[in-house]
Amino acid sequence: MFLVTKKKIGNRTVFLCDICGLGYADRATAQECEDYCRAHHGSCSAEISAKAVYLPGAPTLPERK
Repeated sequence: MFLVTKKKIGNRTVFLCDICGLGYADRATAQECEDYCRAHHGSCSAEISAKAVYLPGAPTLPERK
């Protein structure tokens, strides 16, 4: 198991997948993303990435409920 990166973006704390850079509200989902990316050679899961609250290169964080 590899550790994801915890980062403060704006007024939110997000957990980043160190492979694809997507950010999640919780460490467990970020770890799930990172595990999937690693097992599938950098390919992302649509099901997991739909839970992202941070998208690299996006100007602001999308609002997720």
